[in-house]
Amino acid sequence: MTTSSPQSKARRMSLGTLAASVATSIAVSASFVTLGAMPAAAQAQGFPNKGFRFVVPFPAGSATDNAARIVAQALSEELKQPIAVENKPGANGILGAEAVKAAAGDPYTILVTTNTTQAANLSLYKKLSYDPVKDFTPIAKIGITGFILMVQPNFPANNLREFIAYGKANPDKMSFGHGSSGSLVSAALMNQMAGIQAQGVAYKGIPPALTDLLGGSLQYAFADVGNAVAQINGGKLKGLAVTTSKRAGRAPTVPTLAEAGVPGYEVAAWFGLMAPANIPADARQRLSNAAVKVISTKDVADRLAAVGIDTDVQDGEQLARTIDAEIKRWAGWVKAANIQPE
Repeated sequence: MTTSSPQSKARRMSLGTLAASVATSIAVSASFVTLGAMPAAAQAQGFPNKGFRFVVPFPAGSATDNAARIVAQALSEELKQPIAVENKPGANGILGAEAVKAAAGDPYTILVTTNTTQAANLSLYKKLSYDPVKDFTPIAKIGITGFILMVQPNFPANNLREFIAYGKANPDKMSFGHGSSGSLVSAALMNQMAGIQAQGVAYKGIPPALTDLLGGSLQYAFADVGNAVAQINGGKLKGLAVTTSKRAGRAPTVPTLAEAGVPGYEVAAWFGLMAPANIPADARQRLSNAAVKVISTKDVADRLAAVGIDTDVQDGEQLARTIDAEIKRWAGWVKAANIQPE
């Protein structure tokens, strides 16, 4: 019978320990490889896991701001994450758009915007610092609104025909304020179609333009339905006509420009959610689904209607097609209004 020496036993034990250590290392390495091969699944399960930032490229009190705050509250409840609304007005929405463009790949930064940044600015400026298609990811369309021609209560015109007659007779006395592409194109297109000469004054948004209209430094302005109705109901300003093809639900007594004296006239604006470019596909789908769900609820629709916005819900893919069509549509309106790009 052969017996093993103590040294042989020690060697066998060392080899066994080494083999076990190697096996453990391989198993641990394999687990890390497996985890590393599943980033998409982890993202899908973990998103969202922190708060969002809604960037509004117009001032507080604007229609876009109202839409952003209504949707933010509902979406925050749906996603179970806080949403901070940040107003970044200026340069016809360009400053806000630039801020979101700079957050490429970040699904927690959302631009709550309009046709101004995503369609009209392409025709209003010779060169843009962003591409409204390539630099953003469409998430959902919120709704639409029109604009109402607003004047002071003592303005010497009580309807659109009288307004046009006064404008033609007093070309040196007419100036209008605008704070978005919608308000600018609304005025310029009416002026062109009705034969009115007037000087436009740019603002960071419609609310400050209305402040100057109330103060008497402007003769007229086109305000989104929500802001317009608030001024009309308060008796501070009067509305002569609305830009949409149909009368606004919140202002049923205000005629359309087409029926009141400018046949063929129509301008309408829309609101939507845009993420930066290159966000993860699963995050885009989650955001789009959640946004469509909350905007489609009666509660959100009613709250939007109260500020003059009619819901027109679209998911991200539908909104992408809408933007393509809107770029062409606004180019036509800008050309018809004879607006020269800056």
